[in-house]
Amino acid sequence: MMHRLLFVSAYSGLGGGESVQLNLMGALPPDRYLLHLVCPQDGQLAQAAREHGVTVHIIPYRGVTTGFVPALWKRFPISRRLARLVRAQRIEAIHTDYHSLPFAVAAGQRTGSVPVIWNAMGWWFPVHPWQRAFFRHEITQIIAITQAVRDRWLADPPLLPPDRVRVLVPGVDPAIHHPNVDGAPVRERLGIGPDVPLVALIARFQQVKGHDIFQAMARMVADEMPHARFVVAGENVFGVSKDEAYKRAILDAAQSDPVLRERLTYLGFWEDARQVIAAADVVVCPSRFESLGMVHLESMAMARPVVSMNNGGPAETVIDGETGYLVPPEAPDALARCVLALLRDPALRARMGQAGAAHVRAHFTAAGYAAQFSQVVEDLI
Repeated sequence: MMHRLLFVSAYSGLGGGESVQLNLMGALPPDRYLLHLVCPQDGQLAQAAREHGVTVHIIPYRGVTTGFVPALWKRFPISRRLARLVRAQRIEAIHTDYHSLPFAVAAGQRTGSVPVIWNAMGWWFPVHPWQRAFFRHEITQIIAITQAVRDRWLADPPLLPPDRVRVLVPGVDPAIHHPNVDGAPVRERLGIGPDVPLVALIARFQQVKGHDIFQAMARMVADEMPHARFVVAGENVFGVSKDEAYKRAILDAAQSDPVLRERLTYLGFWEDARQVIAAADVVVCPSRFESLGMVHLESMAMARPVVSMNNGGPAETVIDGETGYLVPPEAPDALARCVLALLRDPALRARMGQAGAAHVRAHFTAAGYAAQFSQVVEDLI
């Protein structure tokens, strides 16, 4: 039986959360699902979804803020437009992000109780007193992408009914993220050969991503290994003003430091981020917190060891000492020690890389995630 699903996203760019959605869209069997996506404007997400065969609908709207009043926001025109789309396309279930929640819920209610699945990717959203009934009773199913996110939303005492929050950890497609991707274009851009040690960070510009920690780590590694190079790929993909100010401060700090100016390159947006991972000997993830960390999974799938902060989702995906290293948050010196150990030991890098690829194939594939998600949909409809 063919099922019709609607994805609703308030974003148009591509971040980790959007990668999760795209991986899911690509892994859901096309002979069982007809997929639709609503975005407020065209962009990278919409285009990538079309490449997966998803029907895209551009409906301008503004996503909710954290203090939204459910009863008020559910009356916004976007709710009625979504409801019309649900009826016209005979949608059986709606998958939504946080910033579209009241609109998706209202559309589901307006069209005869179409179930709404909220993919809870963030840990940082508050639940205000006027929102508690909405979160507890009006969202059909909540999917947390890691146990860390589920624990945050349940809290103590629980903010939400525990049986309403399931953990489904997303995955990657090993046929796309694999060890044989060619990283030569990145090394050519940097003007370095295959034997130069290279450490990479892939992250959008946001204070939580820890670019400043990466830079502090890079200075320490460069002191011990002057020929090492460092590369960062990513942009302020959502155009947030405070993230742009953070980006400017990070780039200025790198340019004003004589060591970083010579050894650290900011690539900006790199269309095929796999090439950055493939070019690297070690991938560093210095985030102050990650709900999941898609780069961790992508890097391990490509047989690259990961050095990450041990805070949130990475503790559930990276096996410390086996597929990479986990270090305390805000500890660039600990990052530097692990990075140096890996750069000095090719056999260790190879062993951890192979273990990471096997770990992802066993536990974190997009196909496995899609199968679990499919069961959720079947149970609801």
